[in-house]
Amino acid sequence: MVSRVIPVEDFDLVIFGGTGDLARRKILTGLFRRFVSGQMPNTARIIGAARSELDDQGYRDFVRTAIGEFGGDEKKDTKALDHFIGQLFYTPIDARGDGGWDRLHELVRQEVVNAYYFSVAPGLFGDIAERLHRYKIADSTSRIVVEKPFGRDLESAQELNSVLAKHFDEKQIYRIDHYLGKETVQNLMAVRFGNVLFEPLWNAQYVDHIQITVAETVGVGGRGGYYDKSGAMRDMVQNHLMQLLCLIAMEPPSKFDSDAVRDEKLKVIRALQPVETHHIVRGQYDAAGGKKSYREDAENPKSFTESFVAMKCHIANWRWANVPFYLRTGKKLKARSSEIAVVFKDLAHSIFPEDEARHRNILSIQLQPNEGMDLQVTIKEPGPGGMRLVDVPLDMTFADALGPESEDVTDAYERLIMDVMRGNQTLFMRGDEVEAAWAWTDPIINNWVEKHDVPKPYEPGSAGPEDAMMLMHRDNRRWRDIKG
Repeated sequence: MVSRVIPVEDFDLVIFGGTGDLARRKILTGLFRRFVSGQMPNTARIIGAARSELDDQGYRDFVRTAIGEFGGDEKKDTKALDHFIGQLFYTPIDARGDGGWDRLHELVRQEVVNAYYFSVAPGLFGDIAERLHRYKIADSTSRIVVEKPFGRDLESAQELNSVLAKHFDEKQIYRIDHYLGKETVQNLMAVRFGNVLFEPLWNAQYVDHIQITVAETVGVGGRGGYYDKSGAMRDMVQNHLMQLLCLIAMEPPSKFDSDAVRDEKLKVIRALQPVETHHIVRGQYDAAGGKKSYREDAENPKSFTESFVAMKCHIANWRWANVPFYLRTGKKLKARSSEIAVVFKDLAHSIFPEDEARHRNILSIQLQPNEGMDLQVTIKEPGPGGMRLVDVPLDMTFADALGPESEDVTDAYERLIMDVMRGNQTLFMRGDEVEAAWAWTDPIINNWVEKHDVPKPYEPGSAGPEDAMMLMHRDNRRWRDIKG
């Protein structure tokens, strides 16, 4: 199967924080991949803007080094790399002063699509937005890309939305969550709404429960200072897991349109019931086997910040009445894995009396490390000896199902940046969506603070605290094994 690459319109992309780690690892290397694929026009320009005192050539050397370090096989195409590097420009910028803005005004072409990537601390959003308009660089057709964290609570999110709204319309703001750019996440919508097989079963009548797991093997490492003020609830649940929950639970939109999709996601968040205290478990990884504890990594010996969260929540609507959604995320767990599992109900009656095992259909959607899906079905075990049933997966791993072209699956950042250039906001969070997510999350966090809740310890390389296992056992269910 040959994938189709559709070029986007000519554009100028300004990356504020253009020498930062995200720009080096993801944005610039991703743009080069899109250039090699033919999706980025030969005349498009990328303009770095940061505090570093570089000129155009210095920035080009910087980007060439970054692609050499973080790029894939495409970096071997030296002719394409040379052309791409020639499309780069740079200006030192003072986000809170006047330096560099006149130069940026000269660089940005007004006759093409222009977008501004705010790969900087949220505290600079307002200053940059104001100067883009003061120096007549941005106009009503411009687009801005905003990185998370988008606030740390409802109040700060509302403030950020208000700051951006002073200078940009909601149609111009692209709040980026790279999880939504993953191929499998988008295929989730295709599977649900493009197949008559699944949508009739996607409700409380047939679904027993749904599990969403995002597990990491790494600790907080060099992010200890940031993470200790955030924790797993703010860093993962409020955005990544919330977005996955919305896509799995939302009603079919009237059409595949950005606002239609986001309207349905917003309804899910607003229908989420408050989580009861005994339906949530916080954890913090301990020291074991010579590995540092969370508190050592965060350099805070008295930290009560969670590196693990598991919870049971419900959506108060007809489709999902009494169907529990189990969310789980954590660091230093046994494997790196992100999975959504839709567990269907048992058969009302089995005609195989000798079969004592419980067999269930499970649709498993793997987001990482190997993107794909499989559907667990029950068949007869081969061989003589009677009707013995066994569960086997119908594997829909992309690399196997779609051929060699699928191995070059577009990175999430690449896809999302190209969507910005197309003006497609479907995979980006809307302001009211962000605020609704914080409105649901804040009471949980505030309750922990008020009660001085202490996270449960767990060993690195495990599946999390024992209390998280008990959360499922009380419902006579089990977490799916965390597999890499």
